Amino acid sequence: MTDKIWGIDLGGTKIEGVILDPGNLTKPVIRERISTESQNGYQHILMRVNELVDLIKNKSGLTPDKIGFGTPGILDPALNTMKNCNTTCLNGKPLQKDLSELLKIPVQLANDANCFTLAESLFGAGKGANSVFGIIMGTGVGGGIVINGKLLSGLHGIAGEWGHNILIEGGEPCYCGKSGCVEGVFSGPALEKYYESISGNKLSLKEITEAKNDTAALQTMKRLTSSFGKAVSVVINILDPEVIVIGGGLSNIPELYSDGVSEINKYIFNNGVSTKVVKNNLGDSAGVFGAALLCQ
Repeated sequence: MTDKIWGIDLGGTKIEGVILDPGNLTKPVIRERISTESQNGYQHILMRVNELVDLIKNKSGLTPDKIGFGTPGILDPALNTMKNCNTTCLNGKPLQKDLSELLKIPVQLANDANCFTLAESLFGAGKGANSVFGIIMGTGVGGGIVINGKLLSGLHGIAGEWGHNILIEGGEPCYCGKSGCVEGVFSGPALEKYYESISGNKLSLKEITEAKNDTAALQTMKRLTSSFGKAVSVVINILDPEVIVIGGGLSNIPELYSDGVSEINKYIFNNGVSTKVVKNNLGDSAGVFGAALLCQ
């Protein structure tokens, strides 16, 4: 048994585990990662989690009494099965029950965007704020809400899922079954696809952001900032958070914090934006740190 807190970030590509000391949350006692090998299915993922926990036990000499998990989807509070997972083999599975039985300890689950937001709100870029909306913008678009240091999950477990609000009616089909979702407009892959559609060329998002004399690249960046402003204005009108923290690969695009914020002004129900829109402080540590914080 231990007074340390344990967290695991269960991603589609890698599974990362951490042990934190509650007295020094930003310096892990130990941190390990292994590949998920999700192509081998649900039972294999469970075995990989067990392998990682055993690895951390052996290296640290510690044993957990509970573990927090960040997941690529949501545990349905009514059915106690997973939903909305982009690692699709998890959908419909009783992941919390199966992990608890496998590891023989209680486990707490929250989606990866919630874990990101929890960590950033408690000791990252949103520290000190009473209300924080966390955004992950990368391969997908997700979000989480923390009020007074506590996660808001909602009746259906989907609080903060702004990435699946409809932004363009009749737009690109989304894996969720709808069309024109925020995620399908300005996630990384969506922006790359848009650039190719108007230029006939393929570039990575990084190349697009650096192509300053490329008309199609400039048009793609305008699509990002204008769509971001419109989508975030809805969040502010409803939630009115003190801080919005951006994570994921797109958080490194400086135009979001200048042009993107200016675009919010066009749609927000207020005379200007006082909300702080900031880049994350914790980088790729936020997810696994937030998972551990579920056990505090």
